[in-house]
Amino acid sequence: MSTQEPQFSEEELRALEAEMEKITVDDVLLQTIVTLLNVGARKAGLASPPPAEGATAPEPDLEQVRQAVDAARALLPLVEERHKEQLGPVRDALSRLQMFYAQRSGGQPPAGEAAKQKKDPPAPAQSSGRLWVPGQ
Repeated sequence: MSTQEPQFSEEELRALEAEMEKITVDDVLLQTIVTLLNVGARKAGLASPPPAEGATAPEPDLEQVRQAVDAARALLPLVEERHKEQLGPVRDALSRLQMFYAQRSGGQPPAGEAAKQKKDPPAPAQSSGRLWVPGQ
């Protein structure tokens, strides 16, 4: 395996630079949110190809699903103001992933989070009986 960096011509470098100039932070944030939701759906087993004949589908990785939901929820406010009208499908996908997580986890936080909550009393919203939302 070669450790040499690829060599680009001056023309290729100029073309890459021109493309980089077109990319905005919003573009990267939106793509990151979509990627997180897609990976979360795969880890949940919602977007995975069917298992081979005779094989069973792998168990969902709930910790990865929770992390994808938390990360997407953290980034969404950064693009909401400028892209509010276009985010309907993203919000729908996020809601479906949150519901999947809540149903599969029994509404309980992951083991590490449960230990933390024993030390720290729950916030009023958490003890009110409302649906637990990952990361909150």
